[in-house]
Amino acid sequence: MSAPVPAPETEVYLDHNATTPVAEPVALRMWPHLTERFGNPSSATRRGRAAAAAVDRARQELAALIGAEPDEIVFTSGGTEASNLALRGAAAGAGCRRVLTSPLEHPATTAPLAHLRTRDGWTVHTLDVDAGARIDPDSAPGTELGLGTLILAHNEVGTVQPAAAFSEAVHRAGGLVHIDAAQAVGKIPVDVREIGADLLSVAGHKLYGPQGVGALWVRRGTALAPVLRGAGQERGLRPGTENVAGIVGLGAAAALAAEELRRGTAAQVRLRELLWSLLSAGAPALVRISPPAGCLPNTLMVAQPGTVGQEVLDAAEGVAASTGSACHAGVHAPSASLLAMGVDPRTAVGALRLSLGRSTTESEVRTAAEALCAALRRASG
Repeated sequence: MSAPVPAPETEVYLDHNATTPVAEPVALRMWPHLTERFGNPSSATRRGRAAAAAVDRARQELAALIGAEPDEIVFTSGGTEASNLALRGAAAGAGCRRVLTSPLEHPATTAPLAHLRTRDGWTVHTLDVDAGARIDPDSAPGTELGLGTLILAHNEVGTVQPAAAFSEAVHRAGGLVHIDAAQAVGKIPVDVREIGADLLSVAGHKLYGPQGVGALWVRRGTALAPVLRGAGQERGLRPGTENVAGIVGLGAAAALAAEELRRGTAAQVRLRELLWSLLSAGAPALVRISPPAGCLPNTLMVAQPGTVGQEVLDAAEGVAASTGSACHAGVHAPSASLLAMGVDPRTAVGALRLSLGRSTTESEVRTAAEALCAALRRASG
């Protein structure tokens, strides 16, 4: 068994869209439920009732963050399970087997859609997107739909979609609407009523909560079949003993996010734009892929044509970030989302996703920019 590889003490972490650290107030709320408060929420014992009350509190906290009612929240193991439950659960009762989506979706959405297509004969209609990764709701086919599913904020580029217009288009065609808000909740205000959806996915580890917990918002009256079978937890939609500590952490993270959003995101936008200014000055060939407006406040995707993103990051010592490409057997393939946006493959394979966090400082931004510019110069030399 190999020893864990520690992160460098001086590492600048610009990978918050991959996962966020558990915030200290969140960890403190979780700790008792990992130790002495170990009751099963389904148990009638004193500990069981206390665990059930902790789960109910978390349900209220998450509901308050997204403008929902507590009884509309179903806790899951994460955003992927939430999206699977939404899509496969809603499809089970759909009269029409056509779904509308975008070419920008996360695998948590594309894989269930592939399952519906190959196993159940669903037809998948894909919307057009522009160079800023924004969908065109008017490109929806004028046909009846059973479902519509859309990522609210893109995990790579950061573009925030016109979800309300999407919901309206799908509802007009008779379908239910699922929104993948895993990357959005906690970073920007999200209100399920304003979006007009029927189902919405949340991932705890994207908003300073723990990994391994998430939730699905299910609008009251929405017909949904369970994907897992077992006991009657979570209104029978997600059976299995609740992950009490994780759920408590998600609730605490939601309450903390509500406070952070009230303070605004101007500081994070300022740091993101400083990062772009420093990078573009030090690497003039760099292209900005993320739109400056209508984007997550923490997200900047850039690329230098003719480079390979992973090689740049490998050379940028002390910077943790992600790329917009995947490597299979030594061949680097550009992100399908970037290709759908019309980004040239030679540029797309060099994409770097730089995602800031609440704790990111100006000093860290300057340090990261210096390391990345040096790596970009070496890569192009």
